Amino acid sequence: MRKKELLYEGKAKRIWKTDDENLLIAEFKDDLTAFDAQKKSEAKGKGALNCQISANLFKLLEENGIPTHFVECISENEMVVKKADMIMIEVVVRNIATGSLTKRLGIPDGTKLPFALVEFYYKNDELHDPLINDEHALILNLAQSESELEELKRLGREINVILKSFFDKANLNLVDFKVEFGRDKDGKIVLADEISPDSCRFWDKSSGQKLDKDLFRHDLGDIKVAYEEVLRRITEVMGV
Repeated sequence: MRKKELLYEGKAKRIWKTDDENLLIAEFKDDLTAFDAQKKSEAKGKGALNCQISANLFKLLEENGIPTHFVECISENEMVVKKADMIMIEVVVRNIATGSLTKRLGIPDGTKLPFALVEFYYKNDELHDPLINDEHALILNLAQSESELEELKRLGREINVILKSFFDKANLNLVDFKVEFGRDKDGKIVLADEISPDSCRFWDKSSGQKLDKDLFRHDLGDIKVAYEEVLRRITEVMGV
């Protein structure tokens, strides 16, 4: 497969066209951003870690019935993915209150929620990815129907059940995570983008230590060491 022209570059990835119109190459970058890219840095090797973590979790989810865009890894920091028309909604699933949820609603940090909370955010950098409800999504034509929005929620909850159980075996609490979806060439909704410590919060179940991008956000430690530990635990549980 041959990499062709650059299709898109975001904060964490470059997306390249290939000689197959139905396949793309996602290249994971070492760049670090936080707070709407107001804080920036770079961690050498971070992109490769996120690529490998995402690949393992995509495989896990596929094995458990969640359709994804993942095809295969072709290098440490590149994966082949199916082309998908991205839905401009970030689906956030929360199990434990922290971050923006505690600021918005005053729920004490670290409070275990009585059920998985699913929220929608409009994926728009200029508007700073605002929180939206179902009606907003329909008014903005971000989804084709109410049933499609319900499908996003259902998939978010199913992914949560699978990942919570998996990370429990890795002695990690899955605090919350952000996922993105797209429609493949047949119009089927598939999980896309990535699942990594850039888009999830992981807390060690024994010590409470954070093993995710919050380390960078709040200057709490070495992000590469944390991501390496997450990958180690994932591969250990998977027996890779």
